Amino acid sequence: MDNNREKLGSRLGFILLSAGCAIGCGNVWKFPWMTGQYGGGGFVLVYILCLLLLGLPAMTMEFAMGRASQASPVRMYQKLEKPGQKWHIHGYICLLGNIALMAFYTVVTGWMMYYFVMFLTGQTADLGFVGMITNPGVNVIYLAIAVALGFLVLSFDLQGGLERVTKYLMVALFILMIVLAIHSAGMSGAKEGLSFYLVPDFSKINGQVVVGAMNQAFFTLSIGIGSMAIFGSYIGRERSLLGESVNVILLDTFVAIIAGFIMFPACFTYGIEVDAGPSLLFNTMATVFNNMAGGRVWGSLFFLFMVFAAFSTELAVFENILACVREMTGWSRPKGCVVCGIGIFLLALTTALGYSVFHFQPFAEGSAWLDFWDFIVSTNCLPIGAFVFAVFCCYKFGWGWDNFVAEANAGKGMKVQNWMKPIFMYVVPIAVIGLYIYGLATFGWK
Repeated sequence: MDNNREKLGSRLGFILLSAGCAIGCGNVWKFPWMTGQYGGGGFVLVYILCLLLLGLPAMTMEFAMGRASQASPVRMYQKLEKPGQKWHIHGYICLLGNIALMAFYTVVTGWMMYYFVMFLTGQTADLGFVGMITNPGVNVIYLAIAVALGFLVLSFDLQGGLERVTKYLMVALFILMIVLAIHSAGMSGAKEGLSFYLVPDFSKINGQVVVGAMNQAFFTLSIGIGSMAIFGSYIGRERSLLGESVNVILLDTFVAIIAGFIMFPACFTYGIEVDAGPSLLFNTMATVFNNMAGGRVWGSLFFLFMVFAAFSTELAVFENILACVREMTGWSRPKGCVVCGIGIFLLALTTALGYSVFHFQPFAEGSAWLDFWDFIVSTNCLPIGAFVFAVFCCYKFGWGWDNFVAEANAGKGMKVQNWMKPIFMYVVPIAVIGLYIYGLATFGWK
């Protein structure tokens, strides 16, 4: 046990911080538009099943590896693997996955901030998604703000900076979401919108829906690139980890489901296409707010909540990157923040300028740098990482089932039971790798 390692001040801080990492644009930007494109309630049902059968075991394993090693993903495997093994190579892949995530996530965070400022100042008449992403000045300025604010918070100690700020962000986020959901429930199209959202149409469920649901589950929980492991390394052994994973997933799922309660009644009320894709949040919600009473206030609140959601994940992933770099270099928090901040800003310029200056079409027509970085993270790093974690934790040629269960079950709370072993050992790795291969085979390359 590393007695000098920074710790979180409370169990609530750990739960909210871990939930903050999981809760973000994946819940309130990506989940609603994927639900719309994949047919509504059927996708929601498969998504929840993926959270329970794949997400919950994977998160518990990732927490356990972090707490047992008391290290970042880069050093985690080196402490847990047997002499001569090469599992630690995946630790460096986790670091690269986090960096690739921030190469586009920081830009999206900047978009949320820009829309919030536009609504707050009443400059929404000509506001549009395409106009924003093709404006180099807007993208670079708000990217710089997003990165600078994130690493400024992390330059303070763990409890005084990251934990304290995330607690306030999460509480404010939950309050704002509930208020907006209640407001949407009173719209004329609420019944039709909620029927589409909550009633499954089983005829629309196919292989691509299942792959999309799995990738979305891992994306929204930040599982597979060590983001949860780093927070596992910051907590003691007073509580068992299956129960803590349940708490985090419940909070994360609550936010995703409530996001649908906010958006789909609005879509059906104003005749907006639910399968509009990534622009659903920006163009659609902006149109909705511009055509409703008090729209400027509601729009400001909505995009403020989006800033909170995006910023909470950004802070958590920045902490993961910072922890890895500091363990490798021995740098102080302030020095690590400056160097990591500059590096991520420069890399994220590819996304920020990808629709104006740095044109790059990696896949089908219309794809850009954002799609490239998202492909690296969502389609590859997250499912591969979840597969590696499952194999490492469950089999003797890795860390091993007994070691994993001893760590996961230490402390009070819900325990990993013997009947769950086949789910962890067989269902998770086989389902993940099978869906990963199917996803690559059916991916829209060109």
